Amino acid sequence: MVLTYSPKVFLPLTDLCRNSCDYCAFRQKPANSWTMTPDQVREVLDQGARMGCTEALFCLGDTPETHVASYRALLDGWGFSSTVDYLVWGGERALEAGLLPHTNAGVLSAQDMERLMQVNVSLGLMLESVSERLCQPGGPHAAAPDKRPSVRLRMLEDAGRLGIPFTTGVLVGFGETWTELTDTLDAIAECHARWGHIQEVIVQNFVPHAGTRMASAPACSMDDLTRAIRRTRERMPAEVSVQAPPNLTPGSIADLVGAGINDFGGISPLTPDYINREQAWPHISTLRGQVEALGHALEERLPVYPDWVEWLSPELQAACS
Repeated sequence: MVLTYSPKVFLPLTDLCRNSCDYCAFRQKPANSWTMTPDQVREVLDQGARMGCTEALFCLGDTPETHVASYRALLDGWGFSSTVDYLVWGGERALEAGLLPHTNAGVLSAQDMERLMQVNVSLGLMLESVSERLCQPGGPHAAAPDKRPSVRLRMLEDAGRLGIPFTTGVLVGFGETWTELTDTLDAIAECHARWGHIQEVIVQNFVPHAGTRMASAPACSMDDLTRAIRRTRERMPAEVSVQAPPNLTPGSIADLVGAGINDFGGISPLTPDYINREQAWPHISTLRGQVEALGHALEERLPVYPDWVEWLSPELQAACS
């Protein structure tokens, strides 16, 4: 079997977000926040290209300009009227540097995705869970309006309607039941059945982070993670890849592969995992040795999978060749 990964640079455009999930260590309050400047974006893209990366992952919180005046002022000073304007500019710079953009900017409107699909080879949004229970007072999504299942499912549907190669996923072990996890997987599979646009499903295990409201919650066990991976593989059609981040389960590559993953997601030789800062990416040579020891091969891939390249504009198809 061939397992894949995407050599990437991670560009956390801003760590501001209007949601406040109980487990998130990425989101910062305005006083402690950091937003990349255009010069910093260019520098990371150029460094990544020189190091052989092919993916530029733009990641940030949901619509920070709707609640942080200082961030809106920053955008205005740089000549951008919105975060999407900045992301379009960043996608253009990535393509000029020879990298293929993939953006995960939280919930986006259909109009915003129409703009971004002109400069991105794929877009993403973690569905995480379709559980309304987890959005109720006391739940991990209670203070996160953009984590409402109907809101996120609407974006998945809009992306399919627009013909955008799409990445989504589930979060495992943060308070959901097995029935809720299965319902989430079924919602993804049903959306894909309508539009055929889901190229991969990430199965991400919950890891507690210091300083969050769930810092003392137990981490997702390996047994639960592998059970979730097996269930994901069973409920997804064969063309949909199943991914698990290797840095969140160091020393467990054999378990992940045995459970049914075929992809490790993006791995960067340059930038850390800004969502899980404590968990370093594995060195590719080490990961390759572990995969080969299991009798498999490890190969690079693009942030758009081969079956979906023809969905792209002629200009983006040319960039993928």
